Amino acid sequence: MKAFMDKYFLLQSPTAQALYHNHAAHLPIIDYHCHLNPKEVAEDHRFSNITELWLGGDHYKWRAMRSNGVDEKYITGDASDWEKFQKWAETMPYCMRNPLYHWTHLELRTAFGIDKLLNAATAREIYDECNEKLQSPEFSARGLMRRYNVKVVCTTDDPADTLEHHIATKASGFEVKVLPTWRPDKAMAIDNPTSYRAYIEALEATAKQDIRTYTDLLDVLQKRHDFFASVGCRLSDHGVNEFYADEFTEAEVNAIFRKVMDGQMPTAEEVGKFRSALMLEGGRMDAKAGWAQQFHYGPMRNNNSKMFKRLGPDAGYDSIGTWNTSESLSRFLDKLDSEGNLAKTILYPINPSDNEMIATMIGNFQEGPVPGKIQMGSGWWFNDQLDGMERQMNCLSVLGLLSRFVGMLTDSRSFLSYPRHE
Repeated sequence: MKAFMDKYFLLQSPTAQALYHNHAAHLPIIDYHCHLNPKEVAEDHRFSNITELWLGGDHYKWRAMRSNGVDEKYITGDASDWEKFQKWAETMPYCMRNPLYHWTHLELRTAFGIDKLLNAATAREIYDECNEKLQSPEFSARGLMRRYNVKVVCTTDDPADTLEHHIATKASGFEVKVLPTWRPDKAMAIDNPTSYRAYIEALEATAKQDIRTYTDLLDVLQKRHDFFASVGCRLSDHGVNEFYADEFTEAEVNAIFRKVMDGQMPTAEEVGKFRSALMLEGGRMDAKAGWAQQFHYGPMRNNNSKMFKRLGPDAGYDSIGTWNTSESLSRFLDKLDSEGNLAKTILYPINPSDNEMIATMIGNFQEGPVPGKIQMGSGWWFNDQLDGMERQMNCLSVLGLLSRFVGMLTDSRSFLSYPRHE
């Protein structure tokens, strides 16, 4: 019986088959944006079972299970690991056409050599076989990276992070480069003064420097930026709802920072001014350091307030937003460009209706001698599936240069996500 996904899956012509199997399949993976835990790499973490490896923190699967009527006990609750896996297996047949269906079976085949379809009837057999193989050293965190021929991984790290695990991984002699990426979102999150002050205190502790003014904040961020560079960081990444390019003065931004640190709620106008100022400063830091800057924009996060209080962020309660960002994005890029501070840039829209806007916007700021200096990023999050990737590539190919596209990434928390590159 032919396997559901054989080596010619989606390769619908002899040319496609030759290009993939004779060329692309043998190339190493450079995963320049992901959410892997650096501690697990440093310690070469061994996974206790397939549930920990597959379902721990995977909010894509959690959303699907909820949609299938699975009780939260079997998703993020106190059910046993076997019970959680069983509920995922029962959900799998209902995921037809969802990328989870294909990712699941790609991972079973490429990591574990399992060609069976996952469902309620095969759950126990697959669970036991995976768990048996996970006892082998080749299925550790580092072992899985070797299995998929990974060359470089760029994690997502806050300015307050110590980067101790990146440093330890390099010192261990591990052949895969595990590099940090600068993610300063929390430094912009002044809309919640209580949590913002706690964040500033954490940043002070790491930097061993007091932050009393906005000027102090910029000084600390610059020093942390320099430290990240010393550990190998060459990329920033920003997760924002929209772009910010409001007019502001230095005095206004300093007053806004002081107001928030005093526990007062800023107005929407003040939030816009502060974020506009900090985004520009971040862009200048990146340009000065010779980094590339990435912007993942457009999601509406934490829509379910009840579950946010219970589980916190990144639990599967986010969706596509509909902000109009074209004018602010243009002003932001133009401001940096006019100063000579526009770094290499990758723009990832989560709303596919922005594809054409982004594909044409990047053409406004391309500049030699760097080919593809400004990039339309790969299909992200809800667009990280066949239709979304094809829309992105079709759009870029007719409005820009697909041949200069920077390529795919995993954007994942899982050590089994590398088949996404296929």
